[in-house]
Amino acid sequence: MSPRGVATPDVRERLFAAAERVLEKGGPGALTSRAVTTEAGCAKGLLHAHFAGLDEFVAELCLDRFARTATKAEGLAGLVGQGSVTENLQAVAFALLDSGGPTVAGVAMTRPAAALRIREALEAGAPGFAAIQDAIAGYLLAESRLGRVADTVDPEGTALAVVGAAHHLLLTSWPGTPDPRAQMRRLVGALMGG
Repeated sequence: MSPRGVATPDVRERLFAAAERVLEKGGPGALTSRAVTTEAGCAKGLLHAHFAGLDEFVAELCLDRFARTATKAEGLAGLVGQGSVTENLQAVAFALLDSGGPTVAGVAMTRPAAALRIREALEAGAPGFAAIQDAIAGYLLAESRLGRVADTVDPEGTALAVVGAAHHLLLTSWPGTPDPRAQMRRLVGALMGG
């Protein structure tokens, strides 16, 4: 436990990681401010010192994980012509599934104030599924121009399918269900013609 009055380094990430562990262990019903701070090993009021409440915290957690995944998807542009197109695409698809995990997305949808905050942030330009979809489509189009993607592959349709499937899997998976990566691997392979 951090002593009172002593700065806690990288508070946001420490609390976000703790929340993910709480959700993974106990599901959405286990997520409370106290559970997060206890898991993080910090003062009970730290979460409320940095966030207006649990809804803002959950929204910021989701937005942070979306932004990380969007950055990973944008990194596909640097992989054009390198490695396996299918494996590069699968890495981003798996990052979508790991972007806070299925439980984080699920808990955000059960908290109307958090869901509203997320929607408003996305509408204001925060990176989300649309940015990830655009990055995937751009990557596939560039690979297509190099002849590394079959002419029958529609970059925009494939990007929509990957992001839409990830969204579906995020919202329908919960602790104890089979790992959605196997389904995503099959989908990406089928979309890429293999």
